[in-house]
Amino acid sequence: MGFSIWELLIVLVIVVLLFGTRKLRNMGGDLGAAIRSFRQAMNSQDKPEEGAEPAAGVTHEKGGQVIEGEKQDQDASKV
Repeated sequence: MGFSIWELLIVLVIVVLLFGTRKLRNMGGDLGAAIRSFRQAMNSQDKPEEGAEPAAGVTHEKGGQVIEGEKQDQDASKV
């Protein structure tokens, strides 16, 4: 029930006649470039950049000052 080599060759000839070799070559090149770009994006997403700065608002400093206090509710006196 599979395709024979002759059936595949006939389909290939019809595709070449419809699209032409230049257009098929361009489509193949575009597809290859898209796959290559996708792979590079996936690889660069896994590895952080060495010179990249940490995200804004993220600090890794230790120490600091702890301020203890009590919040006074100003609305409670109005009730």
